[in-house]
Amino acid sequence: MRTATIKRITGETQIELTLNLDGEGKCSVKNPIGFFDHLLTSFCKHGLFDLSGSIAGDLHVDQHHTIEDTGIVLGQCFAKALGDCAGIFRSGSFLYPMDEALLRAAVDFGGRPFLVCNAELTGIPLVSIAQDGKSGTFQTDCFDDFWNGFVQGARCNLHLDTLRGRSDHHKMEGLFKAAARAMRSAVEIDERRRGSIPSTKGVIV
Repeated sequence: MRTATIKRITGETQIELTLNLDGEGKCSVKNPIGFFDHLLTSFCKHGLFDLSGSIAGDLHVDQHHTIEDTGIVLGQCFAKALGDCAGIFRSGSFLYPMDEALLRAAVDFGGRPFLVCNAELTGIPLVSIAQDGKSGTFQTDCFDDFWNGFVQGARCNLHLDTLRGRSDHHKMEGLFKAAARAMRSAVEIDERRRGSIPSTKGVIV
């Protein structure tokens, strides 16, 4: 199985995640932010990735450090689990409709980190009722921060676009689902490739 465990301990966050690229879509991460937990659960379910571990951070400051560092760690898990990327498709894309919103994701695990994120969010935090010790708010301005951390950690090229939509909830959730489906396609084994590196350079750098 293609798995990886990454731990990141700083003065701002304490994050440890274990990823299985060939999973069943199970997410069992101790996450202090309710809507963020919902996004990661959706990502795992639609990508068929298994993710476990714990997330903690300086939420008394704000959610930025915790969300961005989780993106970094998850990206590093992808990079470690993929290794030299031998035999995979490498790139993938998906168009995801979610009620009034239409979202698009395209990814290339080509070794060069770059993010284009046109989520078209309002910047207004989502507010819900806090339950089970989880925060009842989500800072929508941290959405880009998560994916920027992810591409740096995974060393991938990722484009996320909201083509249309009204609800920030639908835009963010739909983009996580679109990204999951695009990444699922990208990391799958291409039988025709016969284990070769998917690059004319002969190496992913």
